[in-house]
Amino acid sequence: MSLFKARDWWSAVLGEGEEFDQGCLCVGDVDNSGTGHDKLVVGSYMGMLRIFSPHGAKSSESAAVDAQLLEVHLQNAIIQVEVGKFVSCSDLLHLAVLHPRKLSVFAVSATAGNVEHGDQYQLKLVYEHNLQRTACNMTFGTFGGVTGHHSVCIQSMDGMLMFFEQDSFSFGRFLPGFLLPGPLLYNPRSDSFLTVSSAHQLESYRYETLAVATEAETRQDPDQPIKTGGKRLAPDWSLVLGEAALELSVASFSHSSSSILVLGERNLYSLRDNGQLRFMKKLEFNPSCFLPYASVTDGTTNLLLANHSRMLLVYQDVTLKWAAQLPAVPVAVRLATFQELKGVVVSLSADGHLLCSYMGTDPSFFSTPKVDAREADYQQVEAEMKKLQKFIRDASRTQDILPQAEVEEDLTVRATVSSALDGQSEALIRDMDGLPVPSVTVQVKVKSSSVIQAPKLMVSVQPPLAVTQDQFVLENMAVGSSTVVSFSAFLNARFPPADLGSDITVSYSSPTGVPKVIQSRFSLPLALVCVPCSPAKTTKFKVTLDTNQPPLDLRSLFPEFSVKSEDKDGNTLTLQFLSGEKVTVVASKTSQRYRLLSDHLEALWLPLQELVQRFDRHFASVGVKDFKKSFSGPLPLQDYFLSVDHHFQLRVSAQQYQDLLSERAVQFRAIQRRLLTRFKDKTPAALQNLDTLLDATYNQVMSLADAAQETQARLEEALVRLRSCSHLLVLLLSLWQNLNQEQSSILEASLLPLLQDTPQLGWEESCDAAVSHLLRSCLSRSPKDQATSLAPAGGPLLGLPRDTAALKRHITLLCERLAKGGRLSLSSEAQAQVPAQVHSLAAPGGVESIAELAGDGDQLALPQEATKFIKKKQPSKKVKKEKKEAPEVSSTTTSSSLKEEEDAAEGGEEPKKEKKEKKEQSKEKKESRKEASKEEVKKESSSSKEKKEQDKKVSKRSTVKVKEKKKEAEPGEG
Repeated sequence: MSLFKARDWWSAVLGEGEEFDQGCLCVGDVDNSGTGHDKLVVGSYMGMLRIFSPHGAKSSESAAVDAQLLEVHLQNAIIQVEVGKFVSCSDLLHLAVLHPRKLSVFAVSATAGNVEHGDQYQLKLVYEHNLQRTACNMTFGTFGGVTGHHSVCIQSMDGMLMFFEQDSFSFGRFLPGFLLPGPLLYNPRSDSFLTVSSAHQLESYRYETLAVATEAETRQDPDQPIKTGGKRLAPDWSLVLGEAALELSVASFSHSSSSILVLGERNLYSLRDNGQLRFMKKLEFNPSCFLPYASVTDGTTNLLLANHSRMLLVYQDVTLKWAAQLPAVPVAVRLATFQELKGVVVSLSADGHLLCSYMGTDPSFFSTPKVDAREADYQQVEAEMKKLQKFIRDASRTQDILPQAEVEEDLTVRATVSSALDGQSEALIRDMDGLPVPSVTVQVKVKSSSVIQAPKLMVSVQPPLAVTQDQFVLENMAVGSSTVVSFSAFLNARFPPADLGSDITVSYSSPTGVPKVIQSRFSLPLALVCVPCSPAKTTKFKVTLDTNQPPLDLRSLFPEFSVKSEDKDGNTLTLQFLSGEKVTVVASKTSQRYRLLSDHLEALWLPLQELVQRFDRHFASVGVKDFKKSFSGPLPLQDYFLSVDHHFQLRVSAQQYQDLLSERAVQFRAIQRRLLTRFKDKTPAALQNLDTLLDATYNQVMSLADAAQETQARLEEALVRLRSCSHLLVLLLSLWQNLNQEQSSILEASLLPLLQDTPQLGWEESCDAAVSHLLRSCLSRSPKDQATSLAPAGGPLLGLPRDTAALKRHITLLCERLAKGGRLSLSSEAQAQVPAQVHSLAAPGGVESIAELAGDGDQLALPQEATKFIKKKQPSKKVKKEKKEAPEVSSTTTSSSLKEEEDAAEGGEEPKKEKKEKKEQSKEKKESRKEASKEEVKKESSSSKEKKEQDKKVSKRSTVKVKEKKKEAEPGEG
């Protein structure tokens, strides 16, 4: 039982499919029983009028039936109901019902029954007014200070206020500047009417001003002069709210707390009668209705405020005092007094849920029984403690940062690729160089094991592949239901793709509103992008694959291509991509080798990947467990670097085009401003060929835009080809060094960091950073280098490099360290024990240099932040003694020592003569530096002596001149 939940005292559901709004509920002693107990009057837009007298009962159905006093169908929609003294010759309360075109006043009377069914209630029409205009809302009160009975003011949809005194029509007035009707309220303290205009202004009109204003026979244009007598209507005061108002209320519980309350869409306003703002409360929710009900403390007002989160909030001015949960969103809130309970909160929802509730909780008489105290079994507690500690140790040892998948998923996604190509292709490009472009159908089955809300399915394929539809909006799914969607995939550009794998992502929400995502992956067939053809006569690239099993028949490995293949022996298969590249697969008859031949390096990737995968599937199905495959040929690094350079040059060209385009755009806007200034001038001057310059700049902008767009398309193609080459290099390295799945994944993540280039980040800098990290961490040759790489360092941001020389060196070094036994692992960082004295080896703010191969003349360029620490001072004995500069010197000395160690390990033992020559050269350099420093010191001392002598000469000359002037002045004075 929650304390912050409205306690249900009585409730009823009114009708089926009926609608209710703000004015459809009122509370009062409508039958004039004289007991002081209220009745609930509810009207609906369907024309049903119901009157209830609630009382507490156990069964809600019996309570609703027993409490209903009257139910009448009035034919017309009921907009608003009010209880007041609407009959001039009677002091009894009557019921006013507002219809769109009628105002009806009824008398509710009770007749005592003689049987067990109880009293009978009747509804008698006293009078009614037929309206000439469609009504929106109404208010009532003692207009003009007349006491004893109530008058009614009705606001029409076109902005006319119609005043009725009991059964007679008084007058009508149009509101100035009216567009849409707003809430209407009568303030008895100032005898004025309050409304919120469509300009989001709270306006106040005095009844006296309305009475003497222009007669509203026909609506007039406010700009035209007034034809009849009277004053033009204007508000006494107005206040800009800046938002639409939902409801108005006048609180007059005490003189000090009397105020006007306005409920806006996002704020609550409190004003004095003269329009002065008392306070404003910003709401963090969407309110639905409110009701001021009391003044507990002098000068404050308590009010009930309901919102669309089904919460009923109690405020004292701007302070939240209580909150209670409601079962539905109320559109009207009232307070009522019944026979058994006072201060009952009555709420009505838009779908007819009528609730009488109170706040707090019911008293609970349950008491918890006493638990017998038992002595703790220390042996059992110790055993449980050891068990828990074992669980903690096992959990801390695992280095998986991703959470483990649940045993049973809410949703299962399964993609099925058709084994045959589509009979009628769905491709946008019908043929490429005479070859038809096929398409293949993919069916995705989504099955739910729980309730799924708002599921959306998205298909992602790698360019240049495309699909007929990549997004699907599915309907809500129940438990055990399934949905099947289908689409077609095809090639959409004239170059081969880098990956035939595609992803399916389904996003949905659980019944509790928690968003979830599930992914699935499928592969498209190779026949989608390749066709069999005759072998090429000459090829440029070749890759040889060694196995430990007899060669297989290629026709059995590639049955989809064997039908149209020209080879009869089954040891040769030639595939041609739709873009024109040819790849020939040859199986050796005498040895256990397979060779792939092509004129394009990137074209070897997909057939080689498919060949390796089909090898694994075939030998696994046969039952061969010791199948091995390897690659022993040289790595095509130089050809790979050509594709890297090509991609980099296109990136540079694209950046240059963007810079030129921005410059020409700035020039174009400047010329436009000049021309606009000339055209606006009252005395126009000559254009001075500005129009010609504008046309020429426009043509340049268009040509640059076309060139930039073409370069961007070429850049996308180059990236796809580079990704194919990178995939090929990763596979060859894995086969060459027999890398496991984890190491191959690390290598693939390093050489293939991005799926597409962005202006902020490209492939070159991302790959260089990843490869450099591997060289400094798991592939480092010394533990000190690895430790310095783990020290915190704030290197420069990644950006477009000047060239690709450093990247090529790093990739070459990566391959050579793998060839010498290096292994890729991400866990080495966490397991590496960093000595305490090594923490000061890293240069602050920079990146440590990578040890190069022996014989490489070029060294890696250090960032500026690192070089500034090295270039300040040469390492010397004095500097080594100082504590502040110790990290800088140690970083330079350790990096150089690491280079020497790695060069010695990689290049073998050098002859002793070369070592002696190096030592002699270093000694000569040191002696030359010392001599140069001595000469500089001598020069400085000699120059300082010369300056002193010059200063002395100048001072002597000045003293001689002063003495001569004094001697000349003395005889003149005498």
